[in-house]
Amino acid sequence: MPESAPADTLQPVELADGVEIHLRVAGPAARSVAWLVDCVIFCLILGALGLALVFLSAGMGGMTSQGIFLLCTFLLSWFYNVFFEMGKRAATPGQKMMGLKVASVSGAPVRLPQSLIRNLLRVIDFMPGFYLFGLVCSLFNQRFQRLGDLVADTVVVYAEPEAVKPPTHSVNVEPMAPAVPLSRIEQAALLQFLDRAPQWSDSRKTELTDILEPLTGKMGLAGLSQTCSLGVWLQKGGQDQSAPTSS
Repeated sequence: MPESAPADTLQPVELADGVEIHLRVAGPAARSVAWLVDCVIFCLILGALGLALVFLSAGMGGMTSQGIFLLCTFLLSWFYNVFFEMGKRAATPGQKMMGLKVASVSGAPVRLPQSLIRNLLRVIDFMPGFYLFGLVCSLFNQRFQRLGDLVADTVVVYAEPEAVKPPTHSVNVEPMAPAVPLSRIEQAALLQFLDRAPQWSDSRKTELTDILEPLTGKMGLAGLSQTCSLGVWLQKGGQDQSAPTSS
């Protein structure tokens, strides 16, 4: 009997203008682990708050400290998720640990009304206990949306990894005039290279500057340094000593 193919969580979404995008939605397993992590954090916060109020209750009274604790419990219960979902990462600490985030079905960042709706309906998804209703609901749609997500038009997806900027060769060289006059085209090419160099890795920059070996007389990092020196010279006004562009 052949093995069944793994579930594909890459779901297509057609936008209003007809453009189709793909979102990699998170399944119940990843979301459950994220929820458990958030539960632990929630309990730790309440525990620390309760311990602090025990020491402060002598000065403010038992009823006052109990009221503060109940108020904080209410605010945390209803707005813990909203607070983090409206942050830069659009994810609670548990979701962040699992590489997840909350987004609109269109892929756009989640808005405050959406976050409020999906979290206010969390109490229904929790029924009759441990998110049983929400789990069953998520298993009957391709995007694994619980009731709160369906009403708020939101979805939990895997966050795109942050792009790591490649190491760059620092342009910290002395200006140096070229051995021969440069044409306007050569000057423009050198200036554009110097402007865009911080966006490229060292390997890409040396690959480009190796092409200029007839001009610089050097290859590799030495050629890169020579090219940058020519570019700095041009930036400092050396372009006046140019050769006419061939017709």
